[in-house]
Amino acid sequence: MRNAIIKRARQLRNKETKTEKLLWGVLRSKQVCELKFRRQHPIGPYFADFACLKHKLIVEIDGGYHDFVAEADLRREAYLRRAGWALLRFSDQDVLDDPETVAIGIASHLKLPYKFRSRKKTGSGTEKQKGSKGPA
Repeated sequence: MRNAIIKRARQLRNKETKTEKLLWGVLRSKQVCELKFRRQHPIGPYFADFACLKHKLIVEIDGGYHDFVAEADLRREAYLRRAGWALLRFSDQDVLDDPETVAIGIASHLKLPYKFRSRKKTGSGTEKQKGSKGPA
């Protein structure tokens, strides 16, 4: 069962939307207020777009299709809230217009002073070379 959940989470990450990719670029590597987020994190039968386990906070990006699944979204949200999670929802347009404003909204919700730290140019997604300070 656990393997199926991990496989599904990987599939969702590989099929991320443009806005999920854009926001992940801001949230990954503890760039926002040193908060650690996970993508497509499984919680019960659902997967959170982004989850900060430390604060039990889920950040969801709602595309236009959410208008057609409102009832299912309400059931999902009720389940997650009963499980002790707080949810923040942003529209695709919010993320496209200004992902930093979304990040500021997350910090504000958690009552944290907004702080952004660019991620290092080495590590995941970059080529590591012995003695190199980053990609050439």
